[in-house]
Amino acid sequence: MKRQQAFTNNNKKFLKGGLHCHTTRSDGQLTPEETLIYAKNQGYDFMAITDHQVYNLVQFAPETGVLVIPGMEYGNDLVKGNGFRCFHTVCLGPSKEDGNGYEHDQEFEWGCAPNSEKYQPFLDDAHNKKNLTILCHPQWSNTSAKYFETQKGNFAMEVWNSGSAIGADCDDDAAYWDEILGQGKLLYGVATDDAHSYANLCKGWVMVKAQKDINSILEALKNGEFYSSCGPEIYDFYVDDGKACIDCSPVARVRLHSDMHPNRVTVDEEGNITHAEFDIENYWAGAYDYVRISIVDKEGKKAWTNPIFL
Repeated sequence: MKRQQAFTNNNKKFLKGGLHCHTTRSDGQLTPEETLIYAKNQGYDFMAITDHQVYNLVQFAPETGVLVIPGMEYGNDLVKGNGFRCFHTVCLGPSKEDGNGYEHDQEFEWGCAPNSEKYQPFLDDAHNKKNLTILCHPQWSNTSAKYFETQKGNFAMEVWNSGSAIGADCDDDAAYWDEILGQGKLLYGVATDDAHSYANLCKGWVMVKAQKDINSILEALKNGEFYSSCGPEIYDFYVDDGKACIDCSPVARVRLHSDMHPNRVTVDEEGNITHAEFDIENYWAGAYDYVRISIVDKEGKKAWTNPIFL
């Protein structure tokens, strides 16, 4: 049996958290305190405050009990004639005491890079400063995998972004993810909000198997010990005896994904599926290099496992 990392350590419980939101520290409408009060009421255990071009290291509103993960969103336009593409990166780091190389309120200018190679020095610097990095909203940015596939060191990309999904009907279902995974590159998928107001806040989150402290959460993210959701819960995801299997809260659709293979779907429009399995040894398209599963409840809300490489 091979089990995805999020479901292997029963000594830790799942923590609910947000990895991408904006406040009045940049262009958000809510203060950090208002954001965290709302997150507490939505059952969140942690939240990263990731304002544009300004780093946060402050534990705002500690009375809420919502742990703040240090971070920011860094932006760099990728100009190609008319219009634009862009590389935006969420950075998540430890406390200053634990070696975060950024300063609180450190500001960054918006830049312009013609390609990923020119953008890579920022990523290298972020990693050297002990930050994890996430590629943001590639579909909203019209920046397909061929533009970012050479970036090195990102641990994840956004497979759901509430701001993009609600405001622009995109970045709502893992576009481009399989193009990266199909190259044999391990990149995890995260659901985020990119929230600038209540309208998009706490609509997409990660469920992380960790202790409630910054370093434990960052380590679990780095190791893929999480899944992403907009509502449904995932209880287990594993490969056993030639089958990819999932246990979850009741849903209407369970979808198996892999590069170079058509999606396969189990459907119950009444939304009563709690277990599904797919034969991955005897499928007509041949062997799988990896598998991942997404689920959709009868209200259309989704959740995503991270991949199991075979």
